[in-house]
Amino acid sequence: MAAVTLKDVAQRAGVSIKTVSNVVRGAPRVSESTRARVAKAVEELGYRPNPTARRLRTGRSGMIALVVPELVSPYFAELAQHVRTEATALGLTVLIEETLGDPAEELRLAGGVGASLLDGVILSPLHTTAEELAPVSGTFPLVLLGERSYARERVAADHVLIDNVAAAHAATAHLAALGRTRIAAIGHDRKGSATSRQRLEGFQRALHEAGLPFDPRLAPPVGEFDRRNGLEAMRALLALPPGSRPDAVSCFSDLLAFGARRALYEAGLRVPEDIALTGIDGTEEARYGTPSLTTVVPDKAAIAALAVKCLADRISAAAPPPFEVHHAPHWLVERESTRGGRARVEG
Repeated sequence: MAAVTLKDVAQRAGVSIKTVSNVVRGAPRVSESTRARVAKAVEELGYRPNPTARRLRTGRSGMIALVVPELVSPYFAELAQHVRTEATALGLTVLIEETLGDPAEELRLAGGVGASLLDGVILSPLHTTAEELAPVSGTFPLVLLGERSYARERVAADHVLIDNVAAAHAATAHLAALGRTRIAAIGHDRKGSATSRQRLEGFQRALHEAGLPFDPRLAPPVGEFDRRNGLEAMRALLALPPGSRPDAVSCFSDLLAFGARRALYEAGLRVPEDIALTGIDGTEEARYGTPSLTTVVPDKAAIAALAVKCLADRISAAAPPPFEVHHAPHWLVERESTRGGRARVEG
């Protein structure tokens, strides 16, 4: 069966081959109605760009990479889905790489290893510092995700992030507003990650504004933002003397909250009656657990859209625009883990 060509798509959509090419590579100044007609023809015919031919013709492959610390994390899995959707709309193919937080692997991929196949990289670094990234940035289209504002530290890359201080502040302030007075934090990272530092700052700021003291015993260190660390940290909090135990816990990720919730279940404690619980990440799993989890939801669709657009603009621009920091929105969703009662899963 012969491969579908641009000419075939153009005939089906009733436009020129050049117009189809413009739509497939995400070029601007194409009307939405024309873009929709071409997209429909592409889907109906099953057209797939030939990366080798595209590279020879334009010098680009139409492929980008999304590099994340771990794919088992619901947050990164959901983010990857959004990135793929945004990239596909621009005619780009996404390769997904996992670093497991290895700084050497983060640097290798940030520098465009495999650049003969890739046009650019969206990277979510976990442990790489600005000093390490600076020498490899600027020679290859790169967009950074995450908590450090590398772009402000002379790293030649765009940066997309949420305000982590504000996110943790919102969750903790919510607990204080409910009348909780001994609020613990699970997510104080012994490795000193930027995410942990910023969320701890927001946590402490909310305590101060509520007139509550910060008790270091209520911020046990964790190694990773995962379920097991949440379980172990919650067990440590429950091992404190009765008068020192928390009546609420602000977890710095949904996974930490899921582990903490399990420890509370094992101890025979009720959520939120005995201890209220919040997370950050807005994962789908937070909606379906029992009790459902109050969490701060980063707009993952907006993060993906900003990242893909920044990268596409930098790949295609004859004169690349200045590097920028982009903040995506976030919001608090209140559920059973702080409000109590039973609620239907929201649609």
